[in-house]
Amino acid sequence: MKNFAIVGAAGFVAERHMRAIKETGNCLVCCCDPFDVMGKIDSYFPDAEYFNHSTLMFDYIKSLKGTDRQVDYISICTPNYLHMEHIILSLECGANVICEKPLVIHPEQIKTIERFQSVYGGKVFTVLQLRYHDAIKDLKASVESGVAKADFGVYIEYITSRGEWYHKSWKGDKDKSGGLATNIGVHLFDMLIWVFGDIFNNKIHYYNEQTISGTLLLKKATVKWMLSIDESQLPENLPTDTRTYRSMLVNGVELEFSKGFTNLHTKTYEQILAGNGFAPHDTYPSIKLVEEIRKMTNERKFYI
Repeated sequence: MKNFAIVGAAGFVAERHMRAIKETGNCLVCCCDPFDVMGKIDSYFPDAEYFNHSTLMFDYIKSLKGTDRQVDYISICTPNYLHMEHIILSLECGANVICEKPLVIHPEQIKTIERFQSVYGGKVFTVLQLRYHDAIKDLKASVESGVAKADFGVYIEYITSRGEWYHKSWKGDKDKSGGLATNIGVHLFDMLIWVFGDIFNNKIHYYNEQTISGTLLLKKATVKWMLSIDESQLPENLPTDTRTYRSMLVNGVELEFSKGFTNLHTKTYEQILAGNGFAPHDTYPSIKLVEEIRKMTNERKFYI
């Protein structure tokens, strides 16, 4: 059994990490978040220590070294702009790290993380959950087998409705979230690069604060994509209470990957604990791409 800690434990995604820690038979020793709405932890680890500031938790983790509660892994679920700081603090504690997407906002930060890994001896893993989705794995196997068509036409649409709060929070601040393509789409871009290969060209067709679309030319596919947090973009035929829509067409055929998301964090943890998992360098192509997209939107470089 391994001991875990969570930074950013009150956020939405943190519960997936709590569930993954529990379902893999491990223990959450402590957690922290400045927001003390932590009732959900009672369903998973009611005996975990709670701190309302990360400094207090990291000091506590250091005090546990050499005891049976020594923390082996620290899971980072904080806002994007804090990932780098919390990764380094976790490594300084002598722990390994599991960090939510995006690992970092800027690609050059990946080398810094790798340098700190060498200094402190810990390992940093990131959550690229779509690589564990059965439908995506089957698609990759088909592409790599050479049985399927070598040059694919792909259209991907991802709409995840958000209210006015989004723009007033850290997520609406490009410096803190990395912008819409980073915060909403980085795991989709990672999946596309993982399945269809290296990027040869990248164009943005449309952008505002709620919606962005473009075209990617990959080694084995031309991908047209659209990301949005605008509820009005949802297809009209959806049930009235539906606020999220995912669609991926591959050569005109719908690839169903809307389902099967609930246990992907657990699969991620299983692989990491088995000695596998995805390292910082695995995230570089997608982090580099979303930074390029961010620069293009800042400079209003659009292609109709």
